[in-house]
Amino acid sequence: MNLQALQLTLREFAAERHWQPFHTPKNLSTALMVEAAELAEIFQWMTPEQSQAAHLNPDQKEHIADEVADVLLYLLQVADQCHIDLDSAVERKLVKNAVKHPAA
Repeated sequence: MNLQALQLTLREFAAERHWQPFHTPKNLSTALMVEAAELAEIFQWMTPEQSQAAHLNPDQKEHIADEVADVLLYLLQVADQCHIDLDSAVERKLVKNAVKHPAA
């Protein structure tokens, strides 16, 4: 999966629908939170064991996959609007996390 290619596809998708005026970092990050909440809602009342097995049900797995994809698509758009190089940002954050949380 090429993240930059996906961002271009999303930019074109929005442009074809004249959505660019609405695709601000604020609106996109709000939409991201809504989609993340929809993902969390799937697991909300499950036990830990049920949540770990949810993917074994094909319909449930598809629902989870749809919500995960929605979260990723909005995240890519937020990064694009904010001119974030995701590869660099992730690499930097992994280093910060390793310093903050060293292995035992």
